[in-house]
Amino acid sequence: MLSCRRADSRREPPAILMQRSAMSISPYPATVTMPRLEHPYPTVFAFLVEHFPRIPREVWETRIAQGKVLGEDGAPVGIATPYAPQRRVFYFREVEEEREIPFREEILFQNDELLVACKPHFLPVTPGGVYLNQSLLHRLRERTGIHHLVPLHRIDRETAGLVLFSVNPKTRGRYGALFQGGCIEKEYRAVGVGRVPEGEKSWLVESRLVSGEPWFVMTTEPGTPNARSQIRLLEERQGRCLFALSPVTGKTHQLRVHLSSLGWPILNDRLYPQLQPQQLDDFDKPLQLLAQRLRFKDPVSGKSLEFQSDRRLLW
Repeated sequence: MLSCRRADSRREPPAILMQRSAMSISPYPATVTMPRLEHPYPTVFAFLVEHFPRIPREVWETRIAQGKVLGEDGAPVGIATPYAPQRRVFYFREVEEEREIPFREEILFQNDELLVACKPHFLPVTPGGVYLNQSLLHRLRERTGIHHLVPLHRIDRETAGLVLFSVNPKTRGRYGALFQGGCIEKEYRAVGVGRVPEGEKSWLVESRLVSGEPWFVMTTEPGTPNARSQIRLLEERQGRCLFALSPVTGKTHQLRVHLSSLGWPILNDRLYPQLQPQQLDDFDKPLQLLAQRLRFKDPVSGKSLEFQSDRRLLW
């Protein structure tokens, strides 16, 4: 079993306050496929404006004028380029002001098929929102030179811990199937705030999670459960509890919502049980949630693999 060392240095809401830095431009194109529609858009430009409502129309006009939107053939897309169903469009994301995340990722394991990384708090797995180069995917691509590296799953930006990446496109689907089929054992650690009633040690939490208001928080609604978590109390002291959490499903913010619903919100959680006012990340107060262990049977080698993070929560 391999472990991840803690760094020695010290999806979030759509708008995060940032410290000023130079513009970041992704060297890797993002891709969107134009679907086959009964009433197709007249142009690629019209499709992009409608498909990405949070990106101003003027941004797409500028990207197209600068040759930063390309067709499948590599030719620049113009304002009047016709819509083409089932064809891909490539574009390069850019962020004018990107805040540096002052924590290091660690690589636990790497072979011809897989790379296993341990992510610090605050660093997103993939580019999104105000983060581009400050993402685990970008850092690992630059560090390893493997430009076709792809994450096989995600964890929240605020969560630290293990993330698996596919190195070989030819076997990517076999590893992806492990997650789709629930064949990977995942275990987290979390520090909850509050006291646990005497005698209670474990819980199975089942609920139906859907997007709430605003869109980046999850809420529960009546209906068939789509989110299940096994939760165990490990230790309790001074009004805080250390929990082991095993998600049976993988819904967004599932563990955060489930632990909060039991009455023990995770220490430093800005979303649950109540959304906190928007503010700059406080690097001294990371969310106390850690993706600590992954265990699975490798579909290529047939070997049983287990990886564990050595990062420690504030406990």
